[in-house]
Amino acid sequence: MSARLQRSRSAARPAATPLTGAARRIIRLNYGFQLLFNLLWWMPVFYAYQKDAGLSDGQIFGIQSIYYVAFCLFEIPTGLIADRVGARNCLRAGAVVMTAANLTPVFSASYTGFLVHFLAIAAGRSLTSGAASAYLYDGLRAERCDKHYLKAEGTARALGLAAKVLCWPLVGPLMALAHPAPYVLSAVSAAGSLACALALPRLAVPGGAGGTASSGRTGKESPAAGDGRGRGISLGDAKAALRCIASSPWLALVMVQGVAVFTLSRICQVNLFQPILLDHGIGESSHGGVLAAMTVAEAVGSARPQWLGSRLRPVAWVSVLSLVLAGTLAGITLGGPWTVVALLCLFAAATGFAYPIQRKLVNDAVPAHAPRATLLSAESIVDRAVCALAAVAVGAYLSAGRLDALLWHSALATAVLLGAFQLVLRSGVLRRVPDGTGNGNATEETADRPLPGATADSGAPSAASGAPGRPGAGGAEHPAADAPPEAGA
Repeated sequence: MSARLQRSRSAARPAATPLTGAARRIIRLNYGFQLLFNLLWWMPVFYAYQKDAGLSDGQIFGIQSIYYVAFCLFEIPTGLIADRVGARNCLRAGAVVMTAANLTPVFSASYTGFLVHFLAIAAGRSLTSGAASAYLYDGLRAERCDKHYLKAEGTARALGLAAKVLCWPLVGPLMALAHPAPYVLSAVSAAGSLACALALPRLAVPGGAGGTASSGRTGKESPAAGDGRGRGISLGDAKAALRCIASSPWLALVMVQGVAVFTLSRICQVNLFQPILLDHGIGESSHGGVLAAMTVAEAVGSARPQWLGSRLRPVAWVSVLSLVLAGTLAGITLGGPWTVVALLCLFAAATGFAYPIQRKLVNDAVPAHAPRATLLSAESIVDRAVCALAAVAVGAYLSAGRLDALLWHSALATAVLLGAFQLVLRSGVLRRVPDGTGNGNATEETADRPLPGATADSGAPSAASGAPGRPGAGGAEHPAADAPPEAGA
């Protein structure tokens, strides 16, 4: 019986095409690029570093607010640039910008220097946020090895997380030996990602695969090769996205629910991570180790959302996990150092569980034939806009020495938001919304499907690659894969 079951599974799943030499090269270089580009050694200590440089809490978090706004603004032009010059050139440009950005604090450890640093980080991240996945997808498709895409994307993310877990605990001792070491090492890593990008081969547009190159240009990379339409945000798509949100209450509501998860995770894991540890007497030399432990906890949760089971619907799980995040923040104000570390790891694990579920909810709620990439980018812009406002508030609270009040107020605000969300959800308004297109306006019944049960093949590819089959569409925004202050945000 076991043999029969194995044969039936094998028949149901045809073997993927073996990797060609060019496909192996693309995958390996992508591993190197993703690992090195996102390896920001300064992440565990940037707050303390800026405090040592003489910046106040208001200045530090003011820069973070500007960063979030800049990232929102850069997303649109860099998407258009990617369509013009191609994914490979965008990866090279992003690596150059990131290298220069990481060196800026070494030469100018001042408010202006750190402001330029984060603005350059936002530009570099915007240039590469969808181009890397898009290049990998089109490169494997050109070699007829696209069945290997999800595994390659997931492995790249896993390697990046492993590198952070290994490297971040070393940051404190290295900083004690040479104060600018975290930024110098980050610049060296970014330069290594540039070397990987320069070694990437030019993509051939495969015939019949949706490419735009003519037969006379076979073997040449078209300007948009490797990008597709995943990152391009045209004016028409933007208008269609706004109309879609206005006519799809369920989609708008799900996006609003996601704001709580995104804002809490970013503000706690990036902006408040170091102030919380310092406030509880945990020294800078231990920050890297704590952040590494949080990264492991988040990675485990993100990889196995099906562990939550199907007793609750996905929308309910996101609300429950958001309340766990809020409760963890409140608990931090009451515990000692070890309790705080444990609660931060619990916070990270809850964030890991919530992200792929929220991604699935939003993707399921997008109406058929709607500009999916643009809608997901719009959600990302809204999330970061809220984070920009939250960063200003964080700076004001910390400047007044009211960290505990900030954590309690954040928890209470989350509870109020989710309470209002549940009231709207239970009012039955969404069930009465007509589906005007037959397939278009997803409602609660059509979009909020139960989580799949735990099976041998269940996983969370969406956490690594966004919507299946649409690389770079909206960017999955996983904290450990996104860049500063979303690195690790």
